[in-house]
Amino acid sequence: MLPVPSGGKPTEAAPLVNVPRLILTVNGGSSSIKFALFETGESSRRILKGAIDRIGLPNATFSVKGSDNRNTYSRPVTAPDHTAAVGALMDWAEERNQTDRLFAVGHRVVHGGPDYSSPQRITPAMVEKLQRLSPFDPEHLPEEILLTQAFHRRFPDLPQVVCFDTAFHHELPRVARLLPIPRRYEALGVRRYGFHGLSYAFLMGELARLAGAEAAQGKVLLAHLGNGASLAAVNHGQPVDTSMGFTPTAGVPMSTRSGDLDPGLVWYLARTESMSAKQFNEMANFNSGLLGVSETSSDMRELLAREKDDVRAAEAVALFCYQIKKAIGSFAAAMGGLDTLVFAGGIGENAHPVRARICNGLEFLGIQLDEQHNAANDGVISAATSRVDVRVIHTDEELMIARSVCRVLGLAISSEPMAEAPATNDPEHPTVKTTEGT
Repeated sequence: MLPVPSGGKPTEAAPLVNVPRLILTVNGGSSSIKFALFETGESSRRILKGAIDRIGLPNATFSVKGSDNRNTYSRPVTAPDHTAAVGALMDWAEERNQTDRLFAVGHRVVHGGPDYSSPQRITPAMVEKLQRLSPFDPEHLPEEILLTQAFHRRFPDLPQVVCFDTAFHHELPRVARLLPIPRRYEALGVRRYGFHGLSYAFLMGELARLAGAEAAQGKVLLAHLGNGASLAAVNHGQPVDTSMGFTPTAGVPMSTRSGDLDPGLVWYLARTESMSAKQFNEMANFNSGLLGVSETSSDMRELLAREKDDVRAAEAVALFCYQIKKAIGSFAAAMGGLDTLVFAGGIGENAHPVRARICNGLEFLGIQLDEQHNAANDGVISAATSRVDVRVIHTDEELMIARSVCRVLGLAISSEPMAEAPATNDPEHPTVKTTEGT
C-alpha cells in the first residue's frame, strides 16, 4: 500500500524565490513510458522530454530531447518490465541532480472508473481503489499503479498527483453513457467512459485560444488520431459523445486495436478456433487494426508508402479513413450540425493524405479542405468557402498533467502553452521518436 506522502494535505505553495521548481510528468503505456520535465514560475517552460520505449523487449531505448546536444540523446536500456524502466527513469533524475529541485510528479492514469473525475493527490485509499479497478483496464492500470509506488519508495516525501484520462467524458449525457446490456451491470460501473481526455481538454483550451471562446462554445468534433484513435463531440463546451467505450479498444480502428466488433465474433472464434477470452482480448488489442488488416505494419507512414504496391496496406488505410468518416457523420448528427473539426495526434497532425481522404465526401456537412494548406499541415486547413472550420492542433497531454499538478498543489503556472526549450538540429542527436499512450 502507498502511504500518504509526508506534508499532510495540500497547502498553498510558498512563493518561488530564485530557483524554479520542477515538475516531472509520467505517461505510462503498455510498452513505453513518456516523460517530461517542466520548470514552473513566471517563465514556465518544458525543459526536456523523453521516453523509454519497447519495454519488455531486448532492444529497449531511453531517449531524451533537451535544449542542447548534451541533453539530447538515445541509448539502449535494460527494461524487461515497468519496474526496471521506472528505475532507470529515477536513476536518470538523480544523475542529473534534479531531485533537489523536483517539486512533484504527475501521472497519467488511463481509467478512473465511476469515481474519479478530477486530478487528485495520491492517497492510500485511492491506491486501493485503483487496484480494485484494475479489471477495467488490465493493459494499463497495474503498470500505472506500479509507477506511483516505485516513485514513493525512492522519494517518499515527493507529492504525486494522478490525472485521469476518462475525466473529460465524466459528464456525458446519460443516453451516451448507457450500454445496451442488462441494467444490473451499470451498478457495477459498466458504461461508456471514453478516453484521450487529457488530449481533448488541451485541444478545447487551444481552440478557445486560437479561434476564440465563441468557436469553443460551438459544435466541435475532436479527432485524436494516433496509435490510439478516437473522436469526441463537444457542444456548448460540454462532451456529447465519444467513440471509445468501456475500454480504449472500442470505436474506430487503430494501429493495433480493432475498434468496434460484432460481439458474436467472440463465441464464433471460441467454437471454431478454441480461442479463449484472454486470447480474443490480445487479438483485438495487439494484433488487429492497421496491423491486422495490412499484415505488415501498424505505422500509417509505412502503409501510405506501400499502398500503391500492396493491396493489404491500401485496404488498411482505406478502412481507417472510412470508419473515421462514418464517425464524423454520426457525431455531427448527434450534435445537430458541425462548426469546427480538429485533427490531432501523430496521424491527425502529420498525415495530410489521411485527412484529405477522411474529409472527401463530407461536403454535405460543409467541410471543404484547402489542398495546399492541408499538404503543409497548416493550423487552418479548411477552404475559404468551407462552412466548417477545419484545424490541425498539436496536442500536449504532458502539459495538461503539469497544469493539473500545479492546480492540485496550489502552485502558480502560466495559462499559456509552456515555451519549448530550443530544439537541436545536430544530426548525431536526432529528434526523439516516442510512442503514444492510449
